[in-house]
Formats: sequence, C-alpha cells, structure tokens
Amino acid sequence: MTPDAAPETLQVMEVLLTAEVFNTTPQLDANDLNPLCRRIFGVGQGVDQVKRPVVVPEAVLREVLKITGSIDKVKQHPFVEQEALGKRLRISALEPAARWFLSHGGKPRISGNPALSWFFEHFDSASADYRAAREANPRIEDTRPYLDARVSRAIAEDESLRSSMELLIVSAPEEVEQALPRLVITDGQRRVIAKIRAAMEHRDYLISRQILEVGKLLFIGPPGTGKTSLALALSRELHLPVLEVRLSMITSQYLGETSKNIDRIFQFARKLAPCILFIDEFDFVAKSRITDDHGAMKRAVNMLLKNIDRVNLVRDRVLLIGATNHPQLLDEAAWRRFDEVVEFPLPDEAMRREILVSVTSSLECKGDLSALAGRTEGFSGADLRVLVREALLSALVRGDRSIGEADLESGIRLVQGRNHLRGTE
Repeated sequence: MTPDAAPETLQVMEVLLTAEVFNTTPQLDANDLNPLCRRIFGVGQGVDQVKRPVVVPEAVLREVLKITGSIDKVKQHPFVEQEALGKRLRISALEPAARWFLSHGGKPRISGNPALSWFFEHFDSASADYRAAREANPRIEDTRPYLDARVSRAIAEDESLRSSMELLIVSAPEEVEQALPRLVITDGQRRVIAKIRAAMEHRDYLISRQILEVGKLLFIGPPGTGKTSLALALSRELHLPVLEVRLSMITSQYLGETSKNIDRIFQFARKLAPCILFIDEFDFVAKSRITDDHGAMKRAVNMLLKNIDRVNLVRDRVLLIGATNHPQLLDEAAWRRFDEVVEFPLPDEAMRREILVSVTSSLECKGDLSALAGRTEGFSGADLRVLVREALLSALVRGDRSIGEADLESGIRLVQGRNHLRGTE
C-alpha cells in the first residue's frame, strides 16, 4: 500500500492539478475554483470571468501556502514542469499526476474542490460528486472583495451615487450571520421564498410573457418575529448582496435632500443588481402621509412610492422587501405597491418549541423545552432567545454551564419584566 504524501505536498499538487483541469476545461468558471486556488490564481477582485490560462507562480505558491520543502519535492516529479518565465509550475501530464494524487492520499481533498470533482467524477474509482462540490463551494459573488469591486464600478460610472452609500448598509452574502436553515419559519413564508426562487430561475420566461410585477414583499408582524432575520437570510440563500435602509434615518437627518437621496438609493440598487433592497420601518411612510404637512416630506414620500412602482425583480433583478411592525398604519397607496404581504405572527406552541430547540442546540440544557414552550405564550422568537441567554448567564453565575429549570425561570421573569415595561404584556 502506497503511503500518503505529506499534507503540504498534497496541497501543492491539488493547486497544480486544479490549474491544469481548469485551463483545459472551458465550461468551468470561477465558482469551480475553491477560495485557496482563487487566491493563488489571482481571481476574486470583482471578476467572475476568469482569464485563461491561470498560472501558478512559485513565489505566490510559497507566499500563500507558507511552505517551502513540499514545493521542492513536487518539482521533482516527472509530470511537473517548471517554466523559466516567472518560475511558474504546471502539470505536464495530467493523467499520471491524477493517479499519483489519488494513490498518495489526495482523494479526501476532491470533495472540497469543484474543478477536481468534475475531472475525477469519471476518472477511475474516485467516486467524486461534482454537483455537490460546486454547491458547497463558496460562490465568488458572495464575497466582500467581489461586492466592493461592483460598488466601485457603479460609483465610477455615476459619481452622484456616492452620497447614497451614507444612507445604506451594504453587506455581501458571506457577511450575513443569519442563515435560512437556522431560522424557524412558517409554511407561508416558505412558499413565498419558493416563488421568489422560481421567478429568478425563470426570469427570461417571465419577461417574454410580460409578467414583471414580481418580487416586492411586505413583511408585517410584531417586533421580534424574524422579519429582519429572514430578509438578511435571503441574502445568503439567494446569493444576493443586501442593501439595508431605514427611512426614518433618511428623513430625519437629510430632510432637505430626502427626495434626491431616496431616488439615488433606488438608482444604486438597480446599478448594483442583482441585489436585495431592504427597507425597514416602512410604516414611516404612512405616518408621514397622515400626519406631516411638510412639503419636502410629502415629496419624499411620493418619490419613494414612485420608485417602488418602477423597480421589480424580473426586469431590474432587485428584490424589494419592506418591513413594518405597524401594518395598521399603512394606507392603501402603500399596500398596493407590494405583490406579496408576508405575515410574521407570534409563534404558536409548536414553533416556540422548535425555536427553543434550535437556540439551545449548542448548549447543555436540562430543562423541559416542551413544557417551557407551553408556558411562553405571547413570547416572540426574540423573546425566547433572550430567555435562553438569561438562563445561560444565570447558570454561569452559579458556576455551572448546564442550564437547569431554575435558570429558565430566571429567563422567563426577565422577559416578562421587559415586556411589562414596554407595555406589551
């Protein structure tokens, strides 16, 4: 039995094999390169079209991998060639190099490398799964450098958009902490997500049939029920950057320029598309229409509504999400701008138990979660997370890392006290 090569040697061979497979396979793209290879090949600074051939300069290999001896060993193989120009390394005979890689312990590395998975899927007995490897590989479009490059290009093309950056929180999918599998959502919310995904996948068909008014969602429900969490989780799920804006901040700080800034925010979203434009505190629109006589404010509100009319997911590739804790304040003009109203109710007992199980999954909890779910009627998802946090701190204060019934009682009292103070109990 051939002994496995050193991990550092296998890492060098993985990079060289990846370069050769990628250069000889035109159908592979940037998302078939894992993050390490992208870095060595110089891919990822806002570029999703990779210029071939990718090369492996020996100096870059040493700098990124922080190893020396293994690189020298790899150069001794007959299937590795060192080019004089720039001291680049390359595989000169792919099949012998691939067999060496498999026989010396490289097989476990294939599943984390889509390019190699594509090659090895039908090579000997490697049993590689290209589709699974590509699905698990971080997308280049999800990265901060890629987003930064897109933002820079957008501003370079239209300098007036620079001011809109002060009014937005722009996040790449990889920066978003919320993830859909970790959220407890309703069947209705799940159906809406499925429709959005279908619209994105069949965008050309919808355009050809002039079905354009898709992808304007209004999230309604009490505080703490997951509206913001789901909006952000969709960034990771759909691989779209998210632009967060709070209307109250814009109108209070930039009243004289509010109309222009709202217009620029939507211009920026269309320029950066595909993306998610998330407008929190959307009820501020209704409050302004009902109670404010200021002419500038009225113009700002009208500008907001007009821009909502002009943007959609199918044509512009902008998923618009508005969120409000006070849907009763929205007038008909605001409601009719959205093609989907998504309800975020307080969780029922089954959902409360599911949330508690999820929140305590990484903790040692000796309490009866089913009983706790039954006792927390009226608690939001955020309330339940606060409850568990307080219970854990209670346990730590008494010198234990295991949450017991007394700790959970402490958490219940804290949440009930908070809700009483803010008048929601």
